[in-house]
Amino acid sequence: MELKKFCKRLEEVKKLKLPENEFSIFGSGPLAVRGIRNSKDIDIIVKYKLWKELIKKYLVINKRGGFIKIGEIEIHKGWKPWFNNTNKLINGSDIFNCIRFVKLEKVIEWKKKFNREKDKKDIELINKYLKNATKKNI
Repeated sequence: MELKKFCKRLEEVKKLKLPENEFSIFGSGPLAVRGIRNSKDIDIIVKYKLWKELIKKYLVINKRGGFIKIGEIEIHKGWKPWFNNTNKLINGSDIFNCIRFVKLEKVIEWKKKFNREKDKKDIELINKYLKNATKKNI
């Protein structure tokens, strides 16, 4: 997804009117918002209280522990088995344009655990981005 399409997806997220401190974008979203690489969809993790509210309104698809799919947005109650503390991931997120994105360090941690070929490539891209960001701050 090119940046323009990603920004449209972010507008779709905003239309859901989720409480800003109750969710964070994970998966490839933290890469896309920084221009590291494109993203095909948006994965959101939510705190338990919000999850309970959402499952009253939306159908839960039973796959990988269950998620809600709204267009190109997938809402997850957590990111297990890789991370057990969803609240910590959300609370420690970076914020871009009033939307939380899981920190790149956590994305790297997840991608190392999942260890698919695309994850290895993403880790290289993230490390390159972080290295360049560090150089700019010196």
